[in-house]
Order: sequence, then C-alpha cells, then structure tokens
Amino acid sequence: MAVKDRDRFSTATRIRLLGEQTAARVYRSQTKRQARRSRLTGRAALLALVMCSLIVALAYPMREYVSQRAEIDDLQREQQQARQRVERLRDQKARWQDDAYAEQQIRQRLHYVMPGETGFIVVDPHAAKQSHADLGAADRPWYSNVWDGVDKADASDQ
Repeated sequence: MAVKDRDRFSTATRIRLLGEQTAARVYRSQTKRQARRSRLTGRAALLALVMCSLIVALAYPMREYVSQRAEIDDLQREQQQARQRVERLRDQKARWQDDAYAEQQIRQRLHYVMPGETGFIVVDPHAAKQSHADLGAADRPWYSNVWDGVDKADASDQ
C-alpha cells in the first residue's frame, strides 16, 4: 500500500489531478458561456425579427402618410392660387362696374367714338409693312378677326 500512497501524493499525480479538475471547470464555464451566447443569439434573432416585422408593418402606412401630406400641400397651393384668381376677378369686376373704365375699354378695344367725335386710327409705319396675315389675332382689331373667320368658314364650304 505504501506504493499506492506514495503514488497518490506524488507531484505528478497531483498535477494530473489539478489539470483534470481545471479542465472540468473550464469545460463547465465554456458550456455555460455557450448557453448564454446561444440565449443572447436567440434573443437577438427574436429582436431582429420583431424589428423587421415592425418596419414592414409600418412601411405602407408611412408611405401613404407621406403621399397624403404631399397631396394636401398640392391642394393647399391650388386653393391659394384659386383664391388669388378670385381676388383678381373681383377686382376686374369692380373696375368694369365703373362707367368711366367701361367707356375707356370700349373706346380702346372696339374703336368706338362718342357722337360728334371723329375717329382716327394711327398706323405705325413699321406695322403697315406687315400684312394682316402676319399679325396675330390679338394684335388686330376684333372686326378683322370676325371677317377672317367668316372668310375661312366660307372657303371651307367650297
């Protein structure tokens, strides 16, 4: 038995025994770390899955919200333009209700003269070189446009 006791308390046996114990502790701690890591990885995967689901679930409503905000902005801009147009038309209506303005516009646009007045049309020498066909419809008197319309209607019948 003395050999066994000596072997039991020998340095080599003690070192081997310590190595085995240390290896067992290291193995246990590694398995615990791996278990913790796998739990964290599972948690991270679940968190990533939840985040992706939220992003996918919120993507369409967010896109709709942004497009509706853009549409609202467009409609507000159109509404503002319509208000400005209404304001201009009201101003124009108020001017036309003034007899002096209406008379001025009738004289200017239709070349009317008051009884007892003599009407003159001053022709620009540069404009006289151009024919009536070269002038735009807005640059000619209204009666020329009417007469041209009659001529064109008559020519299309033939």
